[in-house]
Amino acid sequence: MSALLDALAALPVSTPPPRLRVALSGGLDSTALLHAVVAQWQGRAEIHAIHVHHGLQADADAWAAHCAALCARLRVPLEIVRVQVDRNAGEGLEAAARRARHAAFAQVMAPGEVLVAAHHQDDQAETFLLRALRASGPEGLAAMRPWRAFASGWLWRPWLDQPRSAITTYAQANTLEWIEDDSNADTTLDRNFLRHQILPLLRQRWPQAGAVLARSAALSAQASALLSTQDAIDLQAARSADPHVLSMLVLQTMPPSRRARVLRHWIAERALPPLPARGIAQFETSLLPARSDAQARFAWDGAWLCRWGDQLHAGRDTPALPQDWQTTWDGREALSLPDGGQLALHGADGFDTPLQVGARRGGERITLPCRTHSHALKHVLQDARIPPWQRLQLPLLRDAEGEVLAAGDAIVAAGFARWLDERGARLAWSPPSRD
Repeated sequence: MSALLDALAALPVSTPPPRLRVALSGGLDSTALLHAVVAQWQGRAEIHAIHVHHGLQADADAWAAHCAALCARLRVPLEIVRVQVDRNAGEGLEAAARRARHAAFAQVMAPGEVLVAAHHQDDQAETFLLRALRASGPEGLAAMRPWRAFASGWLWRPWLDQPRSAITTYAQANTLEWIEDDSNADTTLDRNFLRHQILPLLRQRWPQAGAVLARSAALSAQASALLSTQDAIDLQAARSADPHVLSMLVLQTMPPSRRARVLRHWIAERALPPLPARGIAQFETSLLPARSDAQARFAWDGAWLCRWGDQLHAGRDTPALPQDWQTTWDGREALSLPDGGQLALHGADGFDTPLQVGARRGGERITLPCRTHSHALKHVLQDARIPPWQRLQLPLLRDAEGEVLAAGDAIVAAGFARWLDERGARLAWSPPSRD
């Protein structure tokens, strides 16, 4: 028991937080954690608890009531957050519930607060095995970190080095009451299968299996930290002014293993879904050797990588402007586009007469400044190096006769350019976000 309290005695930072917020499910682990946090920190830090009501179990209301009663006895303020779990997200119910739970935690965190979670050594061993079975590298095998930035504060897992048996002993010694979640016995779920069938079998042969696997996770975390230093150097070398773009020429100079790490680091930085192994493979076999005039592409989970010229672009899927969409715009207020983009006129009170705004339909022509004849808009966009995915989102401005005045804010017809110059005005197009 003393080891559990000792693990809570000091935070990994020197300055006490404004508040410790304990994640409380009502189960054995979190109930023991809340009790121990109160025993160790009451009077030294403000302690609150948070319970996430998933609504997935028939007893969910009873669990919330149990947590409220426990917190009342311990004189700890409790916040209950109800969430909707997306069962159709394609990531499995466990992952969807975890995502909803983390979002709820992040929502209530104030700057500098510390969220305290009850994950322990056995949880870490299970996570390590799950990641290994998914062919994870050092970052994945590092599993859970004991301390990391989270939302506007921090996430602390003080018991990652403690076996669950120690938590059980603590709870029994303090006559604590907790909830038994029947779903924890469902071995059709991967984590439960490992917990109830695989790890007990491993411990029959290797009694310290849980501790050893958790130690492997810690060693993986050390290796990941060392590799991250080189990753940051490589990524900086490959960057362009646009955070969505990397230099293919620089990437080609790197060994494949370093290139793969740079791509994954960059994708994570852009908050896109993790790049799968098949994405790395396709980058090496299709995108990297592609001709500079090709548009080699890899898509996954609503995100994409695309080689265009000597650049590598990445983003989320965004819709094209509907071809049948059209509206009038007087330029006085910014115009919201149906794909989430925006068109605005700056420096002028509006147009002399309202203009038509719509999507490209093909075959348009435009007369550029300093030119005496019109050009196919398709070729003008290609010459201007407008990326293909942006061309699908470009709003076109037309006058009453249907003549193209502008395509977004990059391509402006001669007459309209003069009109803007005379007024010191400019057109501004904001495409839908790629993040």
